[in-house]
Amino acid sequence: MSHDGFAVRAWQRWLAVGLGLAILLSLPSVLGALPAADSDVGATELLEQVRDSGEVPFSGYAESVGGLQLPVTRDFTDLVDLFGERSRMRVWWRGSEDWRMDTLSATGETDLFHRAGATLMWDYEDNRATLSSDPDIRLPRTADLLPTELGRRLLSEATAEEVTRIPPIRVAGRDAPGLRLQPADSRTTVDRVDVWVDPQSGLPLRVQVHGVGSDTAALTSTFLELTVAPPSESDTSFITPTGAEFRFEDVIDVAAAADQFAPAVAPDRLAGLDRRTDESTVGALGAYGRGVTLLAAVPIWDEISRPLRDQLEATPGARIDEQGVYVSVGPLGLLLTPGSREQRSWLIAGTVTSQTLADAATDVARIPVADG
Repeated sequence: MSHDGFAVRAWQRWLAVGLGLAILLSLPSVLGALPAADSDVGATELLEQVRDSGEVPFSGYAESVGGLQLPVTRDFTDLVDLFGERSRMRVWWRGSEDWRMDTLSATGETDLFHRAGATLMWDYEDNRATLSSDPDIRLPRTADLLPTELGRRLLSEATAEEVTRIPPIRVAGRDAPGLRLQPADSRTTVDRVDVWVDPQSGLPLRVQVHGVGSDTAALTSTFLELTVAPPSESDTSFITPTGAEFRFEDVIDVAAAADQFAPAVAPDRLAGLDRRTDESTVGALGAYGRGVTLLAAVPIWDEISRPLRDQLEATPGARIDEQGVYVSVGPLGLLLTPGSREQRSWLIAGTVTSQTLADAATDVARIPVADG
């Protein structure tokens, strides 16, 4: 199959939710009920400890629970489970370029081994190992929901004025001082992000994301067991079992394929938000904003937009007007613009208000269809 054919089929399966969920990168409510000793560490100092914790070695067991009811129920099992159900994760972390994470299920497990820019996925049930290089743009995976990864990502661009201390709780047997991020940008649909931190290592131990106007967390990730010490090299090494299938895939992520094969290029500014400099500056998929105020936009083909539009229009609560079809899922909003022979459809998604999505739709409507 050609690369173009792969991209078209991949988009039809994943684009409805994959793009939006890649932005959010985002409950056991009884955990942490035991009294915890507080710390005199300030909010700014705690924030810096979290940001500096990426190379701290550790091992442990964590669970994440999502409250995002995605607008799909068929053909999207992995992402539905990832953001709407409970994920059980065991991790060995020697550093950002040497780690292993097992996702546990009732029937087996799926393991990720990451080393030097490449990731190997071992599927226990299928007896198959798949090796791939890591693209710059990819769909979310279970490892992104580890408290350490999620906490660092959500706090990575927070300013000192946006963070305050909150009371400590007990997490994985540790007294964890709390840090609250309340974004200053009124365009975001994220009300707050609460992160409880191990003050000795700076590792985020528990993370909660709350959308505006909701008392229920959209996403929570918590360590239940944690050892802050280097795992052995054997813990993060993979040896292919006898008889197992081994293969290499150079195009494993449909988001990367979409970025390469989309029919237009996203603009440098959208809805008053500048394009992010940490993303590709020449790809079709545009990412905009700062911190948890994030927006993404990508042009799509007519053969993709039609079934996608039908799918979104059938979603309970969908709003349809001259801007297109709009669906919200917790703090995540999705807007598919109208299309014609003179104007391509765009899928616009992010943790921003519906008005910001509508402003973005107005901006992309000014981008003409290129010849050919």
